[in-house]
Amino acid sequence: MTYIYDKGVNDAPFWPALCSPHPVIKPLHMRQQRQAILCFLIFLSVTSLVKAQTGATDTALQNLPSKWNLQNCLDFAIRNNITINTFRLSQRSSEQDLLQARAANQPNLLGTASEGLTYQKRPNGTGGYGNRTVTGSGNYGVNSAVTLYQGGYIRNNAKEKQLLTETAGLDILQQENDLTLSVTQGFLNILLAKENIIYLQDLVNTSGEQVKQARQKYDAGSIALKDLVQLQAQYANDKYSLVTAQNTHRQYIISLKQFLQLPSSVDFDLQEPDTLITKELVPNLTEVQQQALAIRPEIKIADKNLDIARVNLQLARSAYNPTLSASGASATSHSGGDPSILKQLDNNFYQQIGLSLSVPIFTRRVARTGVEKAKIQIEQAQLDQKNTRNNLSLTVEQAYVNVINAQGQYDASVEQLTATKESYRIAGEQLKVGAIATVDYLIQKNLYTQSYQQYVQAKYNAALTIRIYDFYRGVPIKF
Repeated sequence: MTYIYDKGVNDAPFWPALCSPHPVIKPLHMRQQRQAILCFLIFLSVTSLVKAQTGATDTALQNLPSKWNLQNCLDFAIRNNITINTFRLSQRSSEQDLLQARAANQPNLLGTASEGLTYQKRPNGTGGYGNRTVTGSGNYGVNSAVTLYQGGYIRNNAKEKQLLTETAGLDILQQENDLTLSVTQGFLNILLAKENIIYLQDLVNTSGEQVKQARQKYDAGSIALKDLVQLQAQYANDKYSLVTAQNTHRQYIISLKQFLQLPSSVDFDLQEPDTLITKELVPNLTEVQQQALAIRPEIKIADKNLDIARVNLQLARSAYNPTLSASGASATSHSGGDPSILKQLDNNFYQQIGLSLSVPIFTRRVARTGVEKAKIQIEQAQLDQKNTRNNLSLTVEQAYVNVINAQGQYDASVEQLTATKESYRIAGEQLKVGAIATVDYLIQKNLYTQSYQQYVQAKYNAALTIRIYDFYRGVPIKF
């Protein structure tokens, strides 16, 4: 029995009563015991579920790299992305539908058994009825049926399920391709932001030194106050730009973590590639378009959908055809009294086989409507196929144009950076000897800053666009 401590009879405090030699105790009610046991079982179930989920999460997060390169990111994202795993489950479900469709031409086998008791008067042999008695009865048997002919429905249904299973696999590939492009762009965005931070940090350090030197010159009376103030304002602007760049870098990391399904608690640091190739030989547009049309999963999905629509037409037409089935059964029964149960089971044991033919004569336009709608589905699938091919060709062409533009911008940015860097260097030397006004120096500095940021943007954009263009012709993305 379960007990609970209660106060003493004189309403003494609980703890003194508990510590006394003879504490007053009170038995728990049986209903309270059941409630306590139920709560304890619920607690154990919830704890086990939480541990199971935590264990699954820990398994996915084990052996994470200390520094993530692009391949690490792609492998982890494709393995753990929720959307892709959802498509994988859909593929497994399609595989089960296919197995079931293939088994439809096999016979089934069902066993039946029933037993009952009847309480009633029984004839006494003299034309009357005697006392009420309890009589037992039972039926036992097995039966089987198989479809011999159904107008090709079973064969075409299995073919449709095979196409749906293949389409599910192509859906996974398409999602992986889309995720690969997103992860690659996110990876390069982080590298771009990181390089921009390094540059801006150097700029802030340079501006700080210039302000310090300007203050010394102002204290010595060699420059005016407005020159010092202008340099201080530029120093503050450079610090603001640095903070903005750092925030952008953090936002890019969060975005890439979302693609990788990584929790915020995971430290995330990228491994920069040794070299970043920005210019490569651009393949011919027509050749890349043909390669993309031959290998891209979205094209194969459109082709499969057209095949499925054509199979659906065959399925609809099978409604016009007769269905021939074969069946067989073996059973026995007994019903109390004489002779004995075993003798009755032997006497009543029988076997039966038969054929069943069902011929559709008038279906109130159900079959014809199914056929006409299947034809419409074929036409729609043909339009979708044409649209998918056109869209992919235009997408590849846009990728080609992006590569040409990005490489042109990169070449121009290199020339611009070289010129503005030299102008900025000369202006800095002139400022030291007082041969240039502070405002003119700041103009050259801002021009150099803008050209450097354009150069960094153009460099990573050129690296990204050429890899996307190559990806459409089947070249894996890597650095």
